[in-house]
Amino acid sequence: MTIDLADHERGRKYKGHYKRDLAALEARLERIMVAHIVHDRRAVVMLEGWDAAGKGGIIQRLTAEWDPRHFEVWPIAAPTPEEKRRHYLWRFRRRLPPERSISVFDRSWYGRVLVERVEGYASEAEWRRAYDEINAFEGKLIASGTTLVKLFVHITQKEQDKRIAARILDPWKRWKTGKDDFRNRARRDDYLAAMAEMFLRTDTPAAPWLVIDGNDKKAARIAALTAVADALEANVPMTPPALDAEVAALAESQLGVKVEG
Repeated sequence: MTIDLADHERGRKYKGHYKRDLAALEARLERIMVAHIVHDRRAVVMLEGWDAAGKGGIIQRLTAEWDPRHFEVWPIAAPTPEEKRRHYLWRFRRRLPPERSISVFDRSWYGRVLVERVEGYASEAEWRRAYDEINAFEGKLIASGTTLVKLFVHITQKEQDKRIAARILDPWKRWKTGKDDFRNRARRDDYLAAMAEMFLRTDTPAAPWLVIDGNDKKAARIAALTAVADALEANVPMTPPALDAEVAALAESQLGVKVEG
């Protein structure tokens, strides 16, 4: 089914108990992280979306209860001179997670068919070729046993303008906004066209896109964390490891703790 971003613009307020539901999701995600550690699994969670869509807030809540030794957040900016000399996927391959770890990408390899396409940083031949390259890259990633979750956080132009204005008015947040944000805003139609083709060409059965309506921040965070938890949980055994018999004996003899079963 074709993805239409206009279907994700309702911005309905979250009607649940936000703090309680968020805490429950963070606890669930903590168990999912432990499952990846004890079962030697790895995963990639990748977020794309508009400037000021709330990706950072989602990532902050997503990783709130994770063991910092077993995850890495990769904020993706413009490539360095060294990265420009190599294939554009090189800098992402070197950031893929080892076993027992999760990598979170704040923007991703889809820059080739979004910002690099729209802003002219890649030739037409390069960004057109990228669809097949990306699908092959993701296919190999999944075939290697890595779970891949792809989120796109969508907001309307009206909501984006509201958030950018709020950032500029806050002295401690205005550093997040620069001239590029206004240049990108002026080319929204071009970005929408690029996004539509990106979804059409890379929303595959093995690596589907999950679109999050980001127009209400609380609802977006709950929806995003739920989507990530569902996707990760489906690909890792959610069973805790058995307690080592010697550790159990020590716990009983020295702590008076007897573990049944």
